[in-house]
Amino acid sequence: MGKRAKILLVDDDPDFVEATKAVLESRPYEIITALSGEEGLQKARAEKPDLVLLDIIMPGVDGFQVCQQLKKDPQLAKIPVIMITSFSERYMETSLAVSQGLSLEAEDFIDKPVAPTELLIRVDKWLRK
Repeated sequence: MGKRAKILLVDDDPDFVEATKAVLESRPYEIITALSGEEGLQKARAEKPDLVLLDIIMPGVDGFQVCQQLKKDPQLAKIPVIMITSFSERYMETSLAVSQGLSLEAEDFIDKPVAPTELLIRVDKWLRK
């Protein structure tokens, strides 16, 4: 890999952002963070990341809305999106989160807490495509 892959991490939990950033920085990735959906969209447009890690449940613009905006933008539509949430249990009976994420063309969906090894496996999977 000639250039470092650029990953945009969007989550409203600063502790999760710092912990996840530390895991990702164990690899030669450039990590950009955003603490809201609005900030995530701005940084996606400015930075053109190679991958987006996106929380679902956020105040204001949530992860579903961010994913929808990314996939509608021709310059950003091909960026893989991995949706991450700790609230998926609420949706499990109807699988709403999974069906919403997939219908918005998110490439992957994982639950928090995600083990560092699992996170790196998923990130690597989508960066090699």
